[in-house]
This record gives sequence, C-alpha cells and structure tokens, in this order.
Amino acid sequence: MVELLKLIASFINDLHDKVLDIVGIAGYPLNDKQLHFIFMAVIGILIFAFTQIVFKKLAKYSITAISFIYTFTVMVVIVFAIEIQQKLTNRGNMEFADIVYGLYGFIYVFLIYLLIKLIILAIKKAYKKYSNNNSISR
Repeated sequence: MVELLKLIASFINDLHDKVLDIVGIAGYPLNDKQLHFIFMAVIGILIFAFTQIVFKKLAKYSITAISFIYTFTVMVVIVFAIEIQQKLTNRGNMEFADIVYGLYGFIYVFLIYLLIKLIILAIKKAYKKYSNNNSISR
C-alpha cells in the first residue's frame, strides 16, 4: 500500500513539475497556487459534467443507484483516510487489503439491503395482485 501511494505521489509530482516547465516556457509564469486553481477547476467541472449526465439518466430509474454511488465514493475516501492515518500515527498497519475488505464489507451489507428491498417489493406486488383479483371477482 505504501509503495502504491509513493508511486502515485511520484507520478503526480513529476507531472506537476513538467506542467510548470511547459507553462513557464510558453510564457505563462504561474505559481503553484494558480496551477492548482486551474487544474482543480478543470478536473472538478469535468467530474461534475460526467456525474450530471450519469445521475440524470440514473434518476429516471432509481435514486438508490445515485445514493449507492455517492455513499461508495465517501466510503473510498474514508477507508483511504483511515489507512493514511494509521501510517502517520504508526497505530496499525497501512495495507491495501484493509481498504478492499472495508469496501467489500459495505458492498456485502448493501447487497443484503437490496435483497430485503426486493423481497418487500415482491410481497407488495403479490399482495396488490391478490387484492385486485379478489375485488374483481366480488
């Protein structure tokens, strides 16, 4: 896990330096804060546009899907934060497997929730059908 984070950090740092060099050569002397402002603005609006399109389509079918995506995203942030906190404080081991198992736990319980929800919906549908059949025959 630590090695993966170091690799990602190294890639981002190299990319950061190259972008600063290219921007400087092009005649736009941006400082680090300005570069972060521009990149986060572009990344954020691209993510927003993508999620806007996807969530509008999902909303036609199920708000549960949108809630799941949002919750899963928050869970990813939480499990990474916990693992990073363990590394920084030396309390516990920072392991990628912990992240995977934490997210697996959420997905497992969410699938149980969906199963219960589907059973309830099937019972309601069967009851409604049974009620309609009995009222027609009277």
